[in-house]
Amino acid sequence: MAQSEIALIVGSGPGLSASLARLFSKQGMTVALAAREAKKLDGLVNEIGGRAYACDAGEPKEVQRLFDSVQKDIGAPNLVVYNASGRVRGPLPDLDPEEVRKTIMITCYGGFLVGQAAAKRMLQAGGGTILFTGASASVKGYANSAAFAMGKMGLTGLVQSMARELQPQNIHVAQVVIDGGIHNPARAERNTPRGPDGTLAPDAIAETYLHLHRQHRSSWTSHIEVRPWCEKF
Repeated sequence: MAQSEIALIVGSGPGLSASLARLFSKQGMTVALAAREAKKLDGLVNEIGGRAYACDAGEPKEVQRLFDSVQKDIGAPNLVVYNASGRVRGPLPDLDPEEVRKTIMITCYGGFLVGQAAAKRMLQAGGGTILFTGASASVKGYANSAAFAMGKMGLTGLVQSMARELQPQNIHVAQVVIDGGIHNPARAERNTPRGPDGTLAPDAIAETYLHLHRQHRSSWTSHIEVRPWCEKF
């Protein structure tokens, strides 16, 4: 394990991104966290000894500033995770076009901006890992969820294109499709008929991200789906 590894998680908060940050830190990585409101990350930053940055991932200048700041403060990240997304629900005729635009901008376009910025630096460094968080909507569109489906399916296309272009240049690009609900202690999920492991444990999901980062390049995975054992698919 290289002690000089630097991980950047874009779209940080409680849940999965917090589990990723804790696991990466335990692995000896220096962890940078990015969110629109960096102040909300203070507790997690103190816990893992990381750094937090404010960034709207849908704005090119902010993404550029984020990567410049991380490189200046701690070095160029060799592991980047894009975990940001937006969502607006409702019947198609009732959707606010502006809210749909915002959803697509953060879910898909933001992924492009972060992926591009990461790729530029990893090409110079000679390698790295870029991981994107997907959802059930990455592979199937649900009723009343058109905007989220457009964003996540667009992100799937981005990952496929990036993987084919960048993996021959020693940059591992992969998407983790989370097909199911992530456990939240604030919800009464453990009282559902599915039982105590009917939702995905964020710490368990994080192990999958780490596994992808650690994969030997002779057997890289570019797409993986994780779901509870009882989830229908």
